[in-house]
Amino acid sequence: MRNLSSWDLFCRVVDNYGDIGVCWRLARQLVQEHGHTVRLWVDDLRAFERLCPAVDTAAAAQRVSGVDIRRWSDDAGVAALLAADAHAAPHDVVVEAFACDIPEPMLQRMADAARQGRAPIWINLEYLSAEDWVATHHAMQSPHPRLPLVKHFFFPGMARGTGGVLREAQLGAQRAAFEASPTAHRTLWHRLGVDDLMQHAPDALRVSLFAYPNPALPSLIAQWAASARPVICLAPEGLAAAQIAEQFGATAPAAGARWTQGPLSVAVVPFVPQEHYDALLWACDVNFVRGEDSFVRAQWALRPFVWHIYPQSDDAHLAKLDAFLARYAPALPQAAADALATFWHAWNAQPTSLDWPAFAAALAPLRDRAATWEHTLLCLGDLAANLVAFCEKQVK
Repeated sequence: MRNLSSWDLFCRVVDNYGDIGVCWRLARQLVQEHGHTVRLWVDDLRAFERLCPAVDTAAAAQRVSGVDIRRWSDDAGVAALLAADAHAAPHDVVVEAFACDIPEPMLQRMADAARQGRAPIWINLEYLSAEDWVATHHAMQSPHPRLPLVKHFFFPGMARGTGGVLREAQLGAQRAAFEASPTAHRTLWHRLGVDDLMQHAPDALRVSLFAYPNPALPSLIAQWAASARPVICLAPEGLAAAQIAEQFGATAPAAGARWTQGPLSVAVVPFVPQEHYDALLWACDVNFVRGEDSFVRAQWALRPFVWHIYPQSDDAHLAKLDAFLARYAPALPQAAADALATFWHAWNAQPTSLDWPAFAAALAPLRDRAATWEHTLLCLGDLAANLVAFCEKQVK
């Protein structure tokens, strides 16, 4: 049996942070928890830098947190990097994240290795979905039409027979330690520049807002401004913060910008590096998330959350949204399930009215459901360990 201990992981940044967020998290977990070597190929280092400030956007090759990082944009660039790399042979496992297509120079190297009896395990790491068909397509194979290579499709998922979702081994202990530490909370609020807000309104509902531009956002702001309970909205620098700024007659908001309307306080906070994002989710009462990586982290935070799914032109994303609700909502009391579905549909541009009061009234059962849902995900194992086991099985 071959020992699989090295990985090439290819990522094209499509959703700004979701794609690289998943890949960076997987790469670090393979290094830190499994002791493997990882070479991460990324086409957009600027987006990567937002998640990991240690990344040098000008470097073609670098090493961060034990992960070798290579910048790639086209086949010629990959060929040049491979030619200059003393360890240019493909690693034991080659992963194309989200069907980004392995560059031709790497495919040729993989084929050469296969002809020598050391074919890399080729993985297409798919997008996460809760749809029923995922389990039947997980682990399917597809031979290359002209090269001696076989691609394996690995589907993250939320049901048995799928790859599960990413979760670091110490995540639960880290969350518990944070929740038990007032000092950790104060440190977070100080880092974000909102410690005064939290001190002056300790009973306010704390909301993190990470979203794509959203036509429902003005309605949400108006409903928060009319809320019986004070609301503190923390919006990281970016698209949602810019849209909120327009509503308050401002432009180009930077971290530190604030607006107040009635019981609502909005604070633009610095974009949070990936290793600090979990703490923000843990510290808030409700989390608005987008894409894939933050969607998964919100589930591990054990808090009510609202998902802004990445929109697709053919509305395929709506089937994914409803598939998740079909798994998550039935365990809720009917009123809470209805409030959740109605709010999520409205937030994702469906023809329903955004009803914050109904959603807010359901926060207690939604928090209870978050805790029981964690058990469902834990039973699937974590994606990194499942992926390692799957690859090892291919060479037994």
